[in-house]
Amino acid sequence: MGQKLTCISPIDGSVVAEREALSLEAAKEVFARAAAAQKAWAARPLDERIALVLQGVENVGALNDEIVPELARQMGRPIRYGGEFGGFKERADYMAQIARDALAPIALEDSAAFKRYIAREAHGVVLVVAPWNYPFMTAINTVAPALIAGNTVLLKHATQTLLVGERMAQAFHAAGIPEEVFQNVFLSHDVTSDLITAKSFGFVNFTGSVGGGRTIEQAAAGTFTGVGLELGGKDPGYVMEDADLDAAVETLIDAAMFNSGQCCCGIERIYVAESLFDAFVEKAVKIVEGYKLGNPMDPETTLGPMAQARFAENVRAQVAEAVAAGAKPLIDPGLFPQDGGAYLMPQILIDVTHDMRVMREESFGPVVGIMKVKNDAEAIALMNDSDYGLTASLWTADVDRAEAIGAQIETGTVFMNRADYLDPGLCWTGCKDTGRGGGLSVIGYHNLTRPKSYHLRKQQ
Repeated sequence: MGQKLTCISPIDGSVVAEREALSLEAAKEVFARAAAAQKAWAARPLDERIALVLQGVENVGALNDEIVPELARQMGRPIRYGGEFGGFKERADYMAQIARDALAPIALEDSAAFKRYIAREAHGVVLVVAPWNYPFMTAINTVAPALIAGNTVLLKHATQTLLVGERMAQAFHAAGIPEEVFQNVFLSHDVTSDLITAKSFGFVNFTGSVGGGRTIEQAAAGTFTGVGLELGGKDPGYVMEDADLDAAVETLIDAAMFNSGQCCCGIERIYVAESLFDAFVEKAVKIVEGYKLGNPMDPETTLGPMAQARFAENVRAQVAEAVAAGAKPLIDPGLFPQDGGAYLMPQILIDVTHDMRVMREESFGPVVGIMKVKNDAEAIALMNDSDYGLTASLWTADVDRAEAIGAQIETGTVFMNRADYLDPGLCWTGCKDTGRGGGLSVIGYHNLTRPKSYHLRKQQ
């Protein structure tokens, strides 16, 4: 009997699903089928691959009424928000739309003497290791362009969302994508590392923790396997004195609290110009006080449990340490009945400093610290005082000012007057401990293929 992977619901601790992880030998057989199928898949016309992927996406949408409550049971997001299909489809549609241009050869010369061009060639087999917090959207970021580009794909999902890969495989196979071209796999961490070390893949995409990313890189060391990593984040928001205050408060607090704060590019720290600080904080508190913490299967619930009790405990510890060091909590615990487990109340902290873990380490929960700043220079220094760099949200009426500040921030994406959004036309990337590589956009296709140069001298 192999290792069991078990999804425990954060709602009530019940077992949602159990699956047996593949042994290394069985996993190698799965990889062999994918490798054997890749050349034939890549040889299919591009338009055919695009059509099959888009039909698979539509098939996922047809399952949405089943998927939404299933996701709630697995990871706790309230059903009132309707799941992820909107973003899932938006990203796949965009990558399909740009595929012809993104994958087209770069022509340098086609004269009587020479034909020279750079083609894009699929890596082969791509491994996608997807997280639980947005399990459909994060997976499709790589799955759709990888398949369209001519790769075969193995999808390994987080144990917390064990059923997501099965749903995607069901939908894509029903669309006509061969089973060996797109395979959902249940793998232990050790078997995953062993496959990477054995040079099984042309490319590995991982979204998850910094520790998980290090493990992937260590497994790939010396294999020359391409690796794309999106890891931790501590994304800042900066509200300048000329900002639309109501829009800034509404957007930044939603970005801090939505999905119980479990968003890759959620806002975890906010810096506000002195003149707006008091008003910003007052409005923020009113918004959070209006949330309803409870069972995510209840349509009235706006804040569900965190995916695991240990995640909630980490946030509780960060908040407690900050308060002990002088931070002031502004949300009354009496408004939010908790169980001491996965259900965690939202919290806003002021009088925080960067000496506190809550302002430096990833929280990935419904807590945000808000600090007053004197000027842009102070805000830039604080935003850069982090080991992470995924996104930064700037609030101002001045585009030139936002661009000038953005050029000084160590981050992957600069937002102006919005937050917590992934634009598939732009490269999704990060710096520092947030990771390396880039997904979506034209650059996403470039990372999922390799350049191949042709220098053809014609006979004279």
